[in-house]
Amino acid sequence: MNITVIGSGYVGLTLGIGLSDFGWNVTCVDIDEERIKKLNNGIIPIFEEGLNEIVKRNLSERRLHFSTNLKEAVRGSSVIFIAVGTPSRDDGFTDLTQVWKVTDDLGKLIDEYKVIVVKSTVPIGTTGKIYNRIRELTNTDFDIVFNPEFLREGNAIHDFFHPDRVVIGTESEKSLDVMKEIYRPIYLLQTPFVFTNIETAEMIKYAANSFLAMKITFINEIANLCEKVGADVHDVARALGMDGRIGPKFLHAGPGYGGSCFPKDTNAFSYSAREFGSPLSLVEATIKANDKQKLFMVDKIRRMAGGSLKGKNIGILGLAFKQNTDDMRDSPAITIINKLLNEGAVVKAYDPEAMKNARKIFGERIILCKNEYDAAKDADLLVILTEWNQFRALDLDKLRLLMKTHAIADLRNVLEPMVVKEKGFTYEGVGRKI
Repeated sequence: MNITVIGSGYVGLTLGIGLSDFGWNVTCVDIDEERIKKLNNGIIPIFEEGLNEIVKRNLSERRLHFSTNLKEAVRGSSVIFIAVGTPSRDDGFTDLTQVWKVTDDLGKLIDEYKVIVVKSTVPIGTTGKIYNRIRELTNTDFDIVFNPEFLREGNAIHDFFHPDRVVIGTESEKSLDVMKEIYRPIYLLQTPFVFTNIETAEMIKYAANSFLAMKITFINEIANLCEKVGADVHDVARALGMDGRIGPKFLHAGPGYGGSCFPKDTNAFSYSAREFGSPLSLVEATIKANDKQKLFMVDKIRRMAGGSLKGKNIGILGLAFKQNTDDMRDSPAITIINKLLNEGAVVKAYDPEAMKNARKIFGERIILCKNEYDAAKDADLLVILTEWNQFRALDLDKLRLLMKTHAIADLRNVLEPMVVKEKGFTYEGVGRKI
């Protein structure tokens, strides 16, 4: 089977690479010529553990191809995945510019039966509109499917080959059979499949991400209350997670959620719900609470720095929105660092993977360091913003010699409070009792 994946960003790239490893002949198409050139040379533009090896293997076996020629790729494929970006507009709704451009292109290009699969996250009802728009441009028979992605950045390869579930929304038995064939390697492993209509599949994607965002925000608010009453959020979260109805995942207190999915999807879901006249008050409250959480972290940093940030050297460990990725989209670090800079702080920062992206975002306004200890040198306060494993084993004796003031704001709760205190540091986590 020949498959085309339109869009070679995070989702499209992972999808195309994964499908080629299933044995399918896959062409990933993108308008970015420089990106395609690099991909054809085995240079991956994103950091995702395990991706390099799979790309090299499938390039060498000629199952994976990268191209800027959409016409050639589409006409040579029976299945076309749309995996272009759908970023947020300033008003919170989804920017579908790239989706409509691809839709119009497909309407002009398809000249025989195709299955068109929407992989991009789109507002409820969009897939139907894509179908109608293509139908206006062609008399050729085709079917349309919505097949949402549930990839976790940093774990995308594992999630692709070992998903919790695969959701397929379609009105056509013929396209359903095609999708079953595409995913047969994991279908045979008894991965749960949900076959439903298109609107339900669109709803599942938004509902899942919004629920997880609410769960994160809930434990963050519990953590803030823990600090007021002398409770420990680690014990609270552990006990909550033991309840089978709740589960332990996404109950880690911190500076708020970020990344390419949760902020965008909660905003879009909330916007769509209002458009349909059925507001989602819990989702809207989650968005507001997450924004407040970042500002609450700034208050903590300011207080630990002595009440004023002006002229203070603040060492930042971690810039990506989570570990095992270089993605800084909507990372809490961006909001927090900008606030620190606006209040006159000098920021020195280090992240194992996100330094290039940080330079694009902050320019020369912050000092990028070669490692965590370089960032800590002469610092009045050290702030941990991303839960990279190497930050869990910091050499506290070395830090004592390097830092101007022995204070650590552990906004990911990666350190043991009493161990840090016993080394002579002032320590604050998020919702931790010392």
